Amino acid sequence: MRVTDLPLELPGYTHVYSGKVRDLYAPLDAEGRPDEERLLLVASNRLSAYDWMMSPEIPDKGAVLTRLSLWWFDQLADLVPNHVVSTDVPDAVAGRGVLVRRLDMLKVEAIARAYLTGGGLEEYREKGSVSGVVLPEGLVDGSRLPEPVFTPTTKAPVGEHDLPMAPDEVEAELGVEVAAEVSRLTRAILARGNEIAAERGILIADTKVEFGLSPDGTGGLVLADEVLTPDSSRFWPAEQWEPGHPQPSYDKQFVRDWLTSSEYGWDRKAGGPPPELPGHVVEQTRAKYVEAYERLTGETF
Repeated sequence: MRVTDLPLELPGYTHVYSGKVRDLYAPLDAEGRPDEERLLLVASNRLSAYDWMMSPEIPDKGAVLTRLSLWWFDQLADLVPNHVVSTDVPDAVAGRGVLVRRLDMLKVEAIARAYLTGGGLEEYREKGSVSGVVLPEGLVDGSRLPEPVFTPTTKAPVGEHDLPMAPDEVEAELGVEVAAEVSRLTRAILARGNEIAAERGILIADTKVEFGLSPDGTGGLVLADEVLTPDSSRFWPAEQWEPGHPQPSYDKQFVRDWLTSSEYGWDRKAGGPPPELPGHVVEQTRAKYVEAYERLTGETF
């Protein structure tokens, strides 16, 4: 564990959990008891690639993810409710912390694909399908799919790998009705995202979203964590889209590509840890995250 991974000392809060990128803290009442209804969600500057934590961190990454997620939550508000309660947070995490509802999180990574690439492309080449969804013949890296498809995976603990889930496995985990709604909403979020992003010159190839349910069992699915960010999605510049090869991107695929490039040549299947990111990769990664934010929102970061 790096020093920067250690929980922050936040007066009035207690550390609950740290994931790959985000940390959770519970507000404390006057008697020091944790709030049972709210959590403080803090986005760090950590970057995860191929299920490894990269070092060093990416400056401003947590703030970009938080601000972009808040912007997207507003764009999606008519599709699905979200977990945001307030952006009034301690100064130490201002800009990258959000108070959110406590939810029972679904144990499925909800993924939708509008274009074929990455792990979906590998499976398609082997089976002609992705997560049980049969796709047309002749697709190549970067091909647009006829419509967004739902391709969920398991939600593995830190340090372990997510695995593809077939439709019957998702239904067994969530129940038939909830599984169907997760699929519908995930695809609808990606479709809405692409409608908006296309006007700003960005294609969203695929995305991962997370849902939860109220602990009391009332209400429907709630969108949580982050949404349509460079960490959870592949963003491609529309003017450079050209099926048949990997696309340039505004997201952490840039880091993945560097790790396996001729410059370093890390073999991710060999089991060894990745290298330290050189300064130019850190700087370019930050620039790509900021550019994605500014192109999508029209705001200066």
